[in-house]
Amino acid sequence: MELTLEQIQDFKGKYPRQIWSLFFSEMWERFCFYGMRGMLVFFMISQLKFGDEQANLQYGATQAFVYAFTFIGGLFADKILGFRKSLFWGGLLMILGSIILSIDPHQYFFLGISFTVIGTGFFKPNISTMVGKLYKAGDSRTDAGFSLFYAGINLGALLGGYFCIAIGKGEMFSSIISEDKRWNVAFGLAAIVMMVSLVNFIFTQRRLGPIGLQPQKLNADGSFSPINKWKEYTVYVLSLLSVPIIMTMVSKTEYTDLFMYIVGPATLLYLFYEMTKVTPAERNKLWAALVFIIFSIVFWGIYEQSGGSLSIFAANNLNKDLLGLDPNGVNNSGGSFFIIFLAPLVGLLWIWLNGKKMEPNTLIKFGLGFIFLGLGYYILFATKFFANLQGITSLNIFTIALLVITFGELCLSPIGLSIMTKLSTEKLQGMMMGMWFLASAYGQYVAGIIGAHLATAKAGASNYDALIAYTEGYKQLGIYALIAGLVLILISPFVKKLMQEVH
Repeated sequence: MELTLEQIQDFKGKYPRQIWSLFFSEMWERFCFYGMRGMLVFFMISQLKFGDEQANLQYGATQAFVYAFTFIGGLFADKILGFRKSLFWGGLLMILGSIILSIDPHQYFFLGISFTVIGTGFFKPNISTMVGKLYKAGDSRTDAGFSLFYAGINLGALLGGYFCIAIGKGEMFSSIISEDKRWNVAFGLAAIVMMVSLVNFIFTQRRLGPIGLQPQKLNADGSFSPINKWKEYTVYVLSLLSVPIIMTMVSKTEYTDLFMYIVGPATLLYLFYEMTKVTPAERNKLWAALVFIIFSIVFWGIYEQSGGSLSIFAANNLNKDLLGLDPNGVNNSGGSFFIIFLAPLVGLLWIWLNGKKMEPNTLIKFGLGFIFLGLGYYILFATKFFANLQGITSLNIFTIALLVITFGELCLSPIGLSIMTKLSTEKLQGMMMGMWFLASAYGQYVAGIIGAHLATAKAGASNYDALIAYTEGYKQLGIYALIAGLVLILISPFVKKLMQEVH
């Protein structure tokens, strides 16, 4: 007998049982995604022989399209596919992309990446939305649920972020994987875990009741009928036809610039159009959501140096004084390692503070996120004081910076997913979740430009000069993060009015 939405939401204890199944599907999908993400810049520089500046711009373009496609994926899920079918289609495309890369990553790099970009767009926003639907509106346990879900994301990111790059570089299993096959195996591993994610989701569906089912068409007489099949098939065909377009735009970064100049304003115009159809109270909540979205662009632009300039910094400027671990592996997975332990504790802290009527509102949490981010980048700047004349500095100090930055991420990212579901209207949930990830696209795009600028600063210089250029750049980013956090805290009373009963 299928569960009703009321039965699912009327759960006892801290977490609904369905969240664990969604946790595991998302975990393996994030293994695939972060494994790929962690390999991009290093692979482009060491294997495709791109320069540091070009690799950073390519990285920014690739990641920007990944997150931009989440907006499109959320839109199609809302209107045509439903969250479940959208998630499954996205997973299949990610598997196909990873298989293409595992066959010949040198020759088919941009083709495989393009399938992964589109697949992630269909998968990622919709599983987050389903987590939000496990809770009744106003349930104080929602933030804790998203914090737990975020731990699942980061368990996958930890494993994928370390294993994939370590296998590709030959730091792991080099005795059993021949040198010419290391990158094939690393990309192939991403395909295998994505298959595990989809199989898990197939078994999960039975306990989701009506959550994520395909939307139905409202007829003139008030009855409902299924969406026309041709609309569903059109989505599948159009997504496949967009592969060569994405391939061209990702490989030529000037097209990415044009895309980013157009898609943001166009999306805002569409949101403003949708806002004319809602009540004034709902419109105010959407304005509040927009404030969070705009500030998140600044956050991710600074935070996402981890996949770009910090990847180069880790390869060239860090030693192995942390248990002999590979610096690139630590850079890719260190933040995730900390989140796994801290996310449940932070989630429980919010519940405890809520019980004491002391929980900070979402805006203050966001502001704290920026302040921790800024402090973390100041510690990255401080690594220069531990460097030798060859420009090699301590991985231990670098890892402390990742820990501080992780506190910032925990104050912002899982809360951001939660607040999008709280401030959205029923019919715009997928779109608003997509806009949250579209803001991440702009953050990734900005991160690529910042990383390219940092790389340009060290052109032709010694490794020590490169370290000084990078760390000075990180100090500037720390200042910008601290300013943004203080501004957000100062405007919090105004935005709080727009949010009304949402906290």
